[in-house]
Amino acid sequence: MTESDGTPDPGSAAPADEPKYADQVFRSMPGIISGVLLLLVAGWLIIDAMVSSTGKTPWVALAAAPVFAFPVIAYTLRPAVTAGPDRMVVRNPLRTVTVPWAEVEGLRAGYSAEVLAAGRTFQMWAVPVSLRQRKKANRRAALSSAERDPRAKLVAEARARRGAVPGAPDPTRAWSDQVVDMLRELAERNAVRPSAKGEVAVAWCWWVIAPTLVGLAALIILLSV
Repeated sequence: MTESDGTPDPGSAAPADEPKYADQVFRSMPGIISGVLLLLVAGWLIIDAMVSSTGKTPWVALAAAPVFAFPVIAYTLRPAVTAGPDRMVVRNPLRTVTVPWAEVEGLRAGYSAEVLAAGRTFQMWAVPVSLRQRKKANRRAALSSAERDPRAKLVAEARARRGAVPGAPDPTRAWSDQVVDMLRELAERNAVRPSAKGEVAVAWCWWVIAPTLVGLAALIILLSV
């Protein structure tokens, strides 16, 4: 047993002294709202068919329920991107991708938001890219720039027509671009952490896939009888 003089070890004290932040979760609110509305409408139609119909129609409606409901849940309610101190978790409709920060090779938002890791490209469904929103944000940035400097009005209007304003401030940028910038900053800041190293893990979402396939098989059998 070795004695200690009471002086803390810098190597062991550093992690405890680091500020702790809650995980950041990014989700598409329009996607969630549309998913809830679709489920409500579909649920009403399916229940109505099961209650008021005769013959095999109620069974067909029952079999069709998981075929419709689970994909809707997967593509609207399930997608999310969670950014923690050690890794980011990309929850897509049918897969969950866990990427330690040290393995992030790049983040970009072109026609879709993507993370590059382990030589592969993974799309982030929870961060949809809206070209219309991006153009509107660029237009606002151009107008804001013109208001600050009237002499730059003609140049700003020309840039707005082209749909690009270099150096536009964050409040006037599209949401997807801001999210990708935040994730890129987190990756650069946390990649040096020892706990942020590891392998990229990909897991299939079987609780969505299996019921959908079972319902589809039952639906085919009922319609073919």
